[in-house]
Amino acid sequence: MALGKADSKKKETAEAAEAPAAETKAPAVETKAAEKPTAAAPTAPAAEQIQPEGKKAPAGRKTAAADKKPAAAKKKASGVKKTEPAVKKAGQTAPEQPVPAETKEAPAAEKTVPEEKPAAPAAKKAKPAAKKAAPAQAAQKEEAAAEKPAEEVKKEAAAEEPAQVQEAAVETGYSDQPRRSVAFIGSECHPFVKTGGLGDVMYALPRELARLNCDVRVILPRYACIPQEYQDKMVYRGEFYMDLGNTGRNYYVGIMEYIWDGVVYDFIDNQEFFTAGKPYTNLVDDIPKYCFLSKAALAALNYMDWIPDIIHCHDWQAGLVPVYLRTLFRDTPVGRARSVLTIHNLRFQGIYNIPTIRYWSGLPDEVFRMGALQQNWVDANMLKGGLAYADRITTVSGTYASEIQTAEYGENLEDHLRYHSGKLRGIVNGIDYGMWNPETDPALAVNYGLGSVLEHKMENKLALQKELGLEEDAGKFVIGLISRLTNQKGLDLVNAVIPQVMDGNTQIVVLGTGDKEYENAFRYYEDAYRGSFSACIQYDEARAHRIYAGSDSLLVPSRFEPCGLTQLNAMHYGTLPIVRETGGLKDTVEPYNEFTGDGNGFTFDRYDAELLLGAINRAKTLYFNNRYHWDEVVQRDMAKDVSWEKSARQYKDLYLELTRW
Repeated sequence: MALGKADSKKKETAEAAEAPAAETKAPAVETKAAEKPTAAAPTAPAAEQIQPEGKKAPAGRKTAAADKKPAAAKKKASGVKKTEPAVKKAGQTAPEQPVPAETKEAPAAEKTVPEEKPAAPAAKKAKPAAKKAAPAQAAQKEEAAAEKPAEEVKKEAAAEEPAQVQEAAVETGYSDQPRRSVAFIGSECHPFVKTGGLGDVMYALPRELARLNCDVRVILPRYACIPQEYQDKMVYRGEFYMDLGNTGRNYYVGIMEYIWDGVVYDFIDNQEFFTAGKPYTNLVDDIPKYCFLSKAALAALNYMDWIPDIIHCHDWQAGLVPVYLRTLFRDTPVGRARSVLTIHNLRFQGIYNIPTIRYWSGLPDEVFRMGALQQNWVDANMLKGGLAYADRITTVSGTYASEIQTAEYGENLEDHLRYHSGKLRGIVNGIDYGMWNPETDPALAVNYGLGSVLEHKMENKLALQKELGLEEDAGKFVIGLISRLTNQKGLDLVNAVIPQVMDGNTQIVVLGTGDKEYENAFRYYEDAYRGSFSACIQYDEARAHRIYAGSDSLLVPSRFEPCGLTQLNAMHYGTLPIVRETGGLKDTVEPYNEFTGDGNGFTFDRYDAELLLGAINRAKTLYFNNRYHWDEVVQRDMAKDVSWEKSARQYKDLYLELTRW
């Protein structure tokens, strides 16, 4: 990371105030000798290998905690010294460690950092000096398949993976694209585990990048809540033990693999951290869990000898990955990779006191300064540290990238983000047409496309009204609202205007769960406007599809919205969005102009209930008084390309910008 140049006076002051941080030379993970006496000891320090002989490892094997290691392995652990990294040989120098300069919070004192020209790596995917010992365990792919050594299975999977990716590239005509390898690291991914939009991005973007001739792996925790149908298909790829922070313990790290549609999914297995019934519990438990994930993911890449060109991290749960990459892992093979950190929602940052995060992460003292992890003098911020050390920062829309540099949307990181604005980009998300397609959607009463939307959308409206107990009348104006029921989504505005919206010609359908305040308010309106208001206080994916198809308009009046996917889904289903002009909503919805006929939805700017009501009334006026122009906008929205292809190309260009060779 390149740091901005200060004038000589500031430089002298800084040097007098703080001595340079000592170079961290400790290897990331303690390396132990393999069980087999004839095998070469691994030189990459990011992964310890303890491979008990003669043990079978079926796809659905249960993991063991570190304190349940075989007795022989425990005995060896006590007397093994740490080995020096393979890359630190005579005549070689370690890459320069980018340590952010300590900065003050005042924006006037910070200057934009000029972008660093990426240095060409010495060799692409260079193999370590010594190969890992072949594990003595067997992997079982299917019930009828014969058992094979784990190393042989590993080689076969490696041979199969490029074939799948290349086949996808040839089918779509992208085989001439420059090839890059990308490792995604995040806390959730559809269909394995999903709580929000991050799960959709981690699913759809890697698949589209594979079509653009990228070699992609997605690294996730192996949560116990992952459906058994996917657990059963995972194949054991190996295991090792890894130290974590200042705990004085070694922790088991298992690697379970699942290949699907040209993308390799590697699940980090550890029952001690990932047995909760849901991915996020509370910050006290989540801090050690995601410190472990960040370090184990990098150690697993070294262990598998799969060194990506780019490591793409997502949100605070993977925020320490760029920090580990440039400190404890800088002299290991994976240290050659460049890092990208994507902010999906800046409100969640992973903030806790410095001693706790220092204890669990084991990061050197130099990173706990104001220019990196330190915040409010006593706290450490995992996302802030990742932003400081990442080679590029992206957000999920261009407008949101600008907004988060202001006090209103910056969540106390606006000064830090302005300082790093030179490496900040905004790329709007897309939607997966395989999941969201009214022509093939199995959840709909009647499928339709661009040519049949005007006829069959009415049939879906009638079916939705019947399903929800509303008055069955195709002439009613149906407004859908599919959302988490929280303040961020602008529901206080919705709550304020409902009595004025319910005029006898309008119906409202709400789907979602969240704050009890809003759940109870919408239940009250359902009772007060029986037959015209439906409150579905639940999350039902199939019903969401039917609401998109059966509604005339979708309401998204968010206080802030990094990108938003519901408005994109609505447009693709011929449902016109009513949105507030913020974040990705502003980037994707152009207000309808009654004089020119341009636009694809209805918008309002300031966060105000009267302005929301005005936008709803403009939509209703066009619907009832000028149906011809309404239908034009419906067809325009359905024809608009909101797929992942355009977004994936922008990410691919960003990867190429970082790896010019």
